[in-house]
Amino acid sequence: MNGLAGAPKLAIGAIALSFIAAGCASTGARPRPFPVPSARSTPQPDKPEPTDLSLPPTERPTANEPAAGADGIVRTALGLQGAPYRNGGQALDGFDCSGFTQFVFGAHGVFLPREVIEQFKVGRSVALDEIAPGDLIFFATAGRRPSHVAIAIDGDRFVHAPSSNGVVRVEPLASSYWAPRLIGIRRMHAP
Repeated sequence: MNGLAGAPKLAIGAIALSFIAAGCASTGARPRPFPVPSARSTPQPDKPEPTDLSLPPTERPTANEPAAGADGIVRTALGLQGAPYRNGGQALDGFDCSGFTQFVFGAHGVFLPREVIEQFKVGRSVALDEIAPGDLIFFATAGRRPSHVAIAIDGDRFVHAPSSNGVVRVEPLASSYWAPRLIGIRRMHAP
């Protein structure tokens, strides 16, 4: 029993040390609210290398023109096909759905809120028969509120970062899973 006499003190010391270490883990630094992609981001070694996202000067929006062109948005989004899904991700090492849309639009100077529900509040509403490339498509996958967002490629397909199968990919809007869950379309740019 003498060998166990110090065990409670040791356990209390270990618990105290873990609280101190956990307190040091948070720096209090606030991330930038709208990450802007960098063409110099380093991809993970075992993952496919994404397309270079640097924009030629002629495609960069200026202060005097409308937000972003749909073609550039779609081209950037399609160039990220195969990028991994990562919950909370908003960079080349992994995206969740709203991080993906924020990253793509940010590459074209259009800054979106970080969360799906907040993205659903910006831009203007568009009817399904008016859907255009670059529109944001919102789905209710958990309840009746917007919980997933994608980028329209055309009136029939969209590109997104779903958690299932784990990569950015293109899917048909008329699929038996997505069609009944569509709850809205928003336009962030001039058509």
